[in-house]
Amino acid sequence: MAATPAPPAAPPKPTWDPRKVEAPFPWLRPTIRIRLTLLYGGMFLIAGILLLSIIYLLAAQALNVGNELPFKIVSGKVTSESCNLPQSASPNEFNQAINDCVSQQRQHALDNLLSRSLLALLGLAVIAFAFGYAMAGRVLSPLGRITRTARRVAGTDLSRRIELDGPDDELKELSDTFDEMLDRLERAFTAQQRFVGNASHELRTPLAINRTLLEVHLSDPGAPVELQQLGKTLLATNERSEQLVEGLLLLARSDNQLVERKPVDLAEVANRAVDQARAEAEEKGVEIRGERGLVVVQGNGVLLERIALNLVQNAVRYNVKEGGWVEVTTEAQHGQAVLVVTNTGPVVPAYEIDNLFEPFRRLRTERTGSDKGVGLGLSIARSVARAHGGRIIAEPREGGGLVMRVTLPI
Repeated sequence: MAATPAPPAAPPKPTWDPRKVEAPFPWLRPTIRIRLTLLYGGMFLIAGILLLSIIYLLAAQALNVGNELPFKIVSGKVTSESCNLPQSASPNEFNQAINDCVSQQRQHALDNLLSRSLLALLGLAVIAFAFGYAMAGRVLSPLGRITRTARRVAGTDLSRRIELDGPDDELKELSDTFDEMLDRLERAFTAQQRFVGNASHELRTPLAINRTLLEVHLSDPGAPVELQQLGKTLLATNERSEQLVEGLLLLARSDNQLVERKPVDLAEVANRAVDQARAEAEEKGVEIRGERGLVVVQGNGVLLERIALNLVQNAVRYNVKEGGWVEVTTEAQHGQAVLVVTNTGPVVPAYEIDNLFEPFRRLRTERTGSDKGVGLGLSIARSVARAHGGRIIAEPREGGGLVMRVTLPI
């Protein structure tokens, strides 16, 4: 028995987006170009009608429509109140006097019309500028809304949306596109935060278990010497891996702007970093000095302390073998908080300064060729400084060493 054929699959339903449907008459779409054209054309037409009406009324008034002539005949003599006509003159002289009188009256009317027309034009210009300013503000108000939303988003507040209503013009299309971009950015940012959180848990847990097991085996006094040496090596490698994981996670978090900021004393942050690095400095024979003045910034105290600690530790570790020193100072300069860490050390070429801030880069050493760190300290410091709206600059010191300058807004 032949098998019955399967019914044909239903065709996929087309996705329909109302925003992508073209209007039946695209040229009738109320775009900004058409709206501005109608606005400016209408304003010009209204201003022209008003100006012509005012000129017509002024001209009618200047011509004295319906009034008497500037001269009249009384008892067989021509007299005038506005012109000086001769009482006894030849006909040609008398006609010339009357023409001069009429010309004088005409010139007076034209001068009066010109002065009043200029005043009317000045008044219309003031009204037109005021009306145009108000209408331009109304038309461009969506741009201000878009700008304000973009500024809020710049502070990592990705939940903001423009949601512009009104006619389907270029500004609404720009607003919808911006909202779609924010949706994608928020999803990507949320996925990154979720990944950082999961990686923080998944990577730290096995390393912590390994460290605990190694410490337990090393605490056994009966363990062979070879096993203890191997355990110490593995413990140092595990500690290095923990530092690498912590550095990478901190670097991923510090690449973003801070949402919550609190007052932080930069001098206190520097003092804590100095206290943590003092034991290592005394072991290496490095003197830590410098005056740290009170200066308060807005930021995250833990991250700022990480900047100071990384700089101080680098200054201690990459120093001369004898007679080395590290100077740590904090002060306010030109409305900014400044943290300066200066140290003696090997000569650093100026062309290699930028490479020091790249992850896993050191001066003439490989990524795994040193036990001084994992190569993320300065990268983390630069990211944290950027997250606080500041920057970090490194300069070679004359005679060897570096001058690390961190500037933060107060």
